[in-house]
Amino acid sequence: VQLQASGGGLVQAGGSLRLSCAASGRTFSSYFVGWFRQAPGKEREFVSGISWSGGSTSYADSVKGRFTISRDNAKNTVYLQMNSLKPEDTAVYYCAANPKSGIRVGLYDYWGQGTQVTVSS
Repeated sequence: VQLQASGGGLVQAGGSLRLSCAASGRTFSSYFVGWFRQAPGKEREFVSGISWSGGSTSYADSVKGRFTISRDNAKNTVYLQMNSLKPEDTAVYYCAANPKSGIRVGLYDYWGQGTQVTVSS
């Protein structure tokens, strides 16, 4: 599975962005997909994840109520809708895929290249 994240950019606090994670590979629809982020000087952290069917989602406490993850298996794409963005959301965002669900970085077999999100105050 090859992943490509896109949709990042510069936005003011309170604004919105939608990230996309496009995948290649016939088995993508059977993978759990997670979004992670890494701010300068910090460790990569779990943001949100979605099961292969889309029926199960999970979020970090810091983004609950503001971010929404979804997927369209027909398009081999997972989305992360980010609303009410805060300066502390500034980071490089990565999507990753794994046969099983989880929040640990080390669990994931496949990673996209990352997309920069910058939120100005």
